[in-house]
Amino acid sequence: MFDRLELLIGKEGLNKLKNSNVLVLGLGGVGGYVTESLVRSGVGNITIVDFDKIDLTNLNRQIIATQNNIGKLKTEEFKKRILAINPTINIKCINQFIDEKNIEILFENKIDYLVDACDYLKTKKLIITKCLNKNIPFITCTGTGNRMDPSKLRITDIRKTSYDPIAKILRKYIKEMNIKEKVICLNSTEIPIKKGSIIASNSFVPTSAGLLISSFVIQELLK
Repeated sequence: MFDRLELLIGKEGLNKLKNSNVLVLGLGGVGGYVTESLVRSGVGNITIVDFDKIDLTNLNRQIIATQNNIGKLKTEEFKKRILAINPTINIKCINQFIDEKNIEILFENKIDYLVDACDYLKTKKLIITKCLNKNIPFITCTGTGNRMDPSKLRITDIRKTSYDPIAKILRKYIKEMNIKEKVICLNSTEIPIKKGSIIASNSFVPTSAGLLISSFVIQELLK
């Protein structure tokens, strides 16, 4: 099933991906497309983490959301979808909200790359600290809501970000913690569009962010 991919990366590259384990934290608009792309790229082991259920408001941007699975657990629906794509893949589902009390559950198995696509700042801070301490490669996603231009998305060290309220908080955190290592993130240089207290979204910016992240992760795994 990965013949066309093998033409690009060779048998050795395909075997690298098959033997890799990637953890995706957060299965929303960004994390869902990260997961989909990783699975279709031959990653052989994947851990998916989300505590949430599919909601009607997810239909405009989340690949897993349909009229038929509203109210069902995202992890379980993704598991079914992943196995329908590649029945030989190894999947671990963690249906929990991750905080300081249970974060170690993420690291029970060897992880080759961690993708932080969650929305919670405390969790994002924990991920940065834990991954750096454990020497686990990771990428964190900052804001994709209230934006209309996917061409403004980029992957960079978080210290080089601008216009993003989430990135600003994380920059302050790494400065306070005296973190010297690079903290790679997906960031938009687009100034967020103010539309009230509820974060607005569309089908193309989070999607593009997810595919950029999966492209970056795949290329890192192939090195």
